[in-house]
Order: sequence, then C-alpha cells, then structure tokens
Amino acid sequence: MKMELIVALIPLMPLLGFLVLGAGFRTIPRKITAWVGPGVILASLILALVLFFSNGKNTGPTEYHFFTWISAGELRIPLGFLIDPLSLLMIFVVTGVGFIIHVYSVGYMKDDPGFNRFFAFMNLFVFSMLLLVMGNNYPVMFIGWEGVGLCSYLLIGFWFRNQEYNNAAKKAFIMNRIGDLGFLLGMFLLFTTFHTLDYHGVFSQARSLQPGDSTLLAITLLLFVGAVGKSAQIPLYTWLPDAMAGPTPVSALIHAATMVTAGVYMVARSNILYILSPVTMTIIAVVALATILLAASIAVFQKDIKKILAYSTISQLGYMFLALSVGAFSGAMFHLTTHAFFKALLFLGAGSVIHALGGEQDIRKMGGLRKALPVTWLTFLTGTVAISGIPPLSGFFSKDEILMKTFGSSSLLWLFAWLGALLTAFYMFRMFYLVFGNQFRGTTRPDHPLHESPLTMTLPLIVLAFLSFAGGALNMPGLFGGNQLLEHFLAPVFSRSSPALQGELPISHATEWLLTGITLAGVLLMIFWAWRRYVVKGKGLLTDETRRPFWVRIVAEKYRIDELYDFLLVKPSLWLSRFLHDVVELRIIDRMVNGIGQAAIRTGNLLRYIQTGNVGFYLFVMVLGVILIMFFNILI
Repeated sequence: MKMELIVALIPLMPLLGFLVLGAGFRTIPRKITAWVGPGVILASLILALVLFFSNGKNTGPTEYHFFTWISAGELRIPLGFLIDPLSLLMIFVVTGVGFIIHVYSVGYMKDDPGFNRFFAFMNLFVFSMLLLVMGNNYPVMFIGWEGVGLCSYLLIGFWFRNQEYNNAAKKAFIMNRIGDLGFLLGMFLLFTTFHTLDYHGVFSQARSLQPGDSTLLAITLLLFVGAVGKSAQIPLYTWLPDAMAGPTPVSALIHAATMVTAGVYMVARSNILYILSPVTMTIIAVVALATILLAASIAVFQKDIKKILAYSTISQLGYMFLALSVGAFSGAMFHLTTHAFFKALLFLGAGSVIHALGGEQDIRKMGGLRKALPVTWLTFLTGTVAISGIPPLSGFFSKDEILMKTFGSSSLLWLFAWLGALLTAFYMFRMFYLVFGNQFRGTTRPDHPLHESPLTMTLPLIVLAFLSFAGGALNMPGLFGGNQLLEHFLAPVFSRSSPALQGELPISHATEWLLTGITLAGVLLMIFWAWRRYVVKGKGLLTDETRRPFWVRIVAEKYRIDELYDFLLVKPSLWLSRFLHDVVELRIIDRMVNGIGQAAIRTGNLLRYIQTGNVGFYLFVMVLGVILIMFFNILI
C-alpha cells in the first residue's frame, strides 16, 4: 500500500464512520454501531502503526500534497499532510486513547436513545482532531481547529432537552470563537509577513529574523490567544468546567486527552516563532502559572466529581504551557501524553462511579465504594497517584521534567509550579478519599444497587491504568537510568530551535535529586494531610461548609469569575442588544422605513384626485405645463 494512501486513510476512516452513522443514525442497529464506531478508530490506529514502522529510522518530515485547496493571487493553500515525529505522537494519542474511550462508550451509552448519534459525533471529532495535527499548513490546522470546536458544541449539548446543557454548549462555542479570532488574525499577519502559510515556508523565513522582532511578537501573541481559548487558560477557561454537562466519555476524550491539548500542540509546532519572541514566552509563563494556581485552588473546594477533574485539567494544561514557555517543548509533549493516559483514566473512572450510583456526581453523597467497585477503585487510585506525581508512575516523570526545566530557567517559576504540584496531590486525594473511603453516604434505589461496571467499561480502565503506570518509560530521564526516548524521537522537530533553550539542564544531578526529594516530600505530606482530614477525622464536606472564612467561600465559589464576566460582559452586551432592538431598530429604523412607505401611500392618495377622467382638464394641464417649461427656459 502506498504511503500516500495510508496517510490519507488515517483521517478518512473516522470521517467514513461519521458519514455512515450520521446518515443512518435512525435505522442502523446498535450492535452495528458498537462495532463501526470504535472500529474505524482502531483502523486509523493500525494504519498509524503501519506508517510508523514503515518509516523505520526516517524521522525527518515528509509532506504529502493531495490537491490545491485555495488559489487566489499569490495565496496557494494545498490540502496536504505533514508526517514527522510530532504529528505521529499526536496521531497515536488521538487514535489510541480515542479508541479506548470509544470502547468504554459502548457500555456507558448502551441505554441512551442517542447511541448512534453519539458515535457519529465522536467519529467526526476524531477526524477533525487528526486533520488538526496532520495538516502541513496553518489553514488546514485551522479547519481541524474549528471542527473540534463544532464537535465540542454538539457533544456538550448532546442531551439537548436540558436547557442548562445547551447553555453550557453555547458558552463553550462562544468562548472558543473568541480565541479562534486571535488565531485567524495571527494567520492573516503570517501571510502578510511571509507570503505563505505553509509550515516550511514560514519557519524557514522566520529564522532570518532577529529575536524580539515586533512582527513576530504580534504573530505569536495572536496565535497564543487561540491557544488560550482552546486549551482553557486564563481568561478563557470558564467554559471547560461547564462543559462537564456532556456525557462522561466526551469529557475524557475531548476535554482531557485531545481537544484541549490542541493549543499546546500549536505552540509546540510553532516553536521557532516562539523561541524568537522572548516577550511572548514570558507572557505564556505568567498566564500558565496563574492558571495552575487558580484552577488548583478552585478544585480543592469543588463537590462535583467531574468538575474537580475539569479544574485539574485546566491546571495540568498550565504545566504544559509552562514547559513551553521555558523552551522545554519535549517536556510539554511528554506531559501531554502522560496526561492523556491518567486524565482519561480518571474521567472514565468517575464515569464508572456515576454509572454505579445512577447518575450521582456529588462526592458528598459517595464514600465507601471500594468494596462495591474494586476494579474502579484500583484503577482510579492508579490515576490519582499518577497525576499526583508519585514514582514510578508516569505523572512523576513528566511533571518532574517540567519542574526541572523550569528551575533551570527561574527558581521563582519553580516555586510557584511546586506549590501547584502540592495542591494537585491534596485535591486529588481529597476526592479519592471522599469517593472511596469511610462509609457510603448516599442512597441506593432498590432497582439500582451498587455494582461494578461491565467489562466494556472496566477493560478500558485497566488498559489506561497500565499506560498511566508504564507511560513514564517513554521519556525516562538519565537521572533514573533512562535514555529519554521521547526527547530523542522529537529532536528533529525541536532541534532547530535555540540551542540555549534546548541544551542540558544548567543544574547538577545533586540539585536535581534535592529538588525531586523536596517535591516528593511535599506531595506525600499533602496526601497525609488529606488522609488525616477526610479519613481519620472523617470531616467530609458537610462540616467544611460551616463557618468558613470569607476567603474560603470566595475560592469555593470559583473566585466568582463567572459572575464578574456576567457583570462586565454579558449583562452590558444584553443591555446593548436590547437597546439596539427596542430603540434603534423599532423606534428609529422601523419608523423611518414605515414612514417612507406611509408617505408614499399618502402622496398617492392625494395625487389620485387629479385623475378626474375629464379630457378637457387633461388638455388644460398639458398646456399649462408647456407654458411653464417655456417660461423657465426663457428665465434660464
């Protein structure tokens, strides 16, 4: 099979699944959908493996052009794909984790009346995400970028009979459009500057510019605005917690493993532009750190199991952007990969708990689920340990690499990132203890007793738990006897960036061991504190809510950022729209238009009186008209 065909089929398989399931979603039997939906994703994964092993040791970029998509003046945009280590890594994350989540969805959504429609949307999402990561130019990336935004809207509002869910979908769609406008303006400026939107053309010309160039500053900031919207960073992060309105597999696939990492991928793909813009890198670092701490602090006081994981996702995305800001592009992609494993595991584990409790998401009404859900308990514990950064699980190695690279850039940045890591351990184990520890605090219906999830749901949990455990081997640092496979694999993509930011860490191994020990000790202390508070003392959440200090109430209410946006942006916009409608539209424009029509009618009513039907009167008027014309000609 030709490489061009293999490359083309990787995104086309999910598109085919969408077309088949979308066209026959009312008639196709569920058993067929249960095979077609995950099957097309598995086919893409197998094709990606064939592509990977066919390339062998060839890690250089290979472009595949299929046809010219847009041709206008000097603008030439082909529909083409770029296959290099970075795109291959993202293809494996999207198809691998995507396939696991599709299998899980077969069990989770089996009784939903929109079963076929759900898998059609999920297949469309995977197609859009593959288009985003495989495109060889910014417009193709942007089409995939918009496609995942559309699918996010469709899947967040999947249960559209609930108006609250529809509002959450609209909120996500609108906030993403704000970021997308920045991306679009960035592309316009890219074309104006480099006269091309192809990656190779842009990056080769950008290398001739001086670091700190004002045009590059504007381009990178505009592109970063797009990343802020898609990857839920401050200030465009508030859509992600509300997006938990969608089915849990949607949260796992779109809002944990793939879509929200699109901004990280875009910045990593544009690494040359960002290396040449140190001001933008500083701005990214500040935004990332603020996002890490804000989202982590909010997660400490949340009650909804999925919203805790949503704020955790926002915080972990902040770590990825922090790594990008110090030039640790491989470290960011490493954490992106491990995060896809353990966060998908945690979301699917939460879905298993929700499934067992008949839809309950409030952790105050859980507890004592260890015996009833042994597989979910063990796999959820694996994900919790991984995200907390405890060896030898994957999250320890990826987060440790980010902290080390950050310390090499600035000890102050490291300190704030370290505090974020401690908060992560605390709120994650708080959730774990309240869900699985002590006694059950909820209620069970006779028709819905506590039970473990079916094999179609527990098997994906086991696979993701294994990946969360062993994923650190992908980029095991030399400090722990590894050879940093992922960093070497991605080196052809990032080696052309500044050597100063891609070289060895400017700190000794002794310092690395010391910092690792400090971080691990702090994490273990937070876990112990959470255990003392929520297991030994058994305070749970009910006593937490009484007599809280003011600052605790503010944090628990998510700093009232949504209320602030509502006051500053939503209400003024609604007032302005009502003013434009009620005053400008109805009282001014409509009255002007209606007045012109009424004037025409009244004029016609007056003029019709001279239509008497008397021929003599008509001759008189004609003669009078001739006399007036002659008179005016004489005067002129």
